[in-house]
Amino acid sequence: MNTTWLYIIIGYVVLAVLVYLVQEFFIFKPEKLKADFQYKYDAPFEELFFDVEPGVRINGLHFKTEKPLGLILYFHGNSRSIKGWAKYAKDFYRYNYDVVLVDYRGFGKSTGKRSEHDMLKDMQFVYDTLAVEYHEHHIIVYGRSLGSGFAAKIASDNKPRYLILDAPYYSFKKVIERFLPILPVKILLRYHLRTDKWIRHV
Repeated sequence: MNTTWLYIIIGYVVLAVLVYLVQEFFIFKPEKLKADFQYKYDAPFEELFFDVEPGVRINGLHFKTEKPLGLILYFHGNSRSIKGWAKYAKDFYRYNYDVVLVDYRGFGKSTGKRSEHDMLKDMQFVYDTLAVEYHEHHIIVYGRSLGSGFAAKIASDNKPRYLILDAPYYSFKKVIERFLPILPVKILLRYHLRTDKWIRHV
């Protein structure tokens, strides 16, 4: 094997290892908030905390109307926190729908180490908790961008009234493959978020 091919192979392996190790830096762009941060909005709201397990607490905001027609469970995109995403709640509560937005692990005030399995488990915990107050028939699951994968999974495993996907992706793996066509993305990627698979069961 000549030196050129050796360098190519070493470079390929190094690139693959880097992609595996630092992928979260490119996938998630969280805004972190201090534990004592105070949310302020014009509409009535309540701050929520979902204690999923020891060391894992999911933070949320619950915008309430006087006579709600149902609940919008909003899964946001890959950046910022519910502090900013909350501005979209008015698109729903002005039509008399309550709205709950939640932050994923490591976003805003939410705690815990991220993994696809654990994040999906968190969102199911949130759904189950809300389903105690709102019958499933009155819950609409809404996913924006990255959140569309979480929304599709929750809708496939439960029976909400509707599923709404805003700027979704068909397959998160295929999105990443567009940027890294030379790498075995299926093996390296730790977040597959199979919207294409889950949407079939909604």
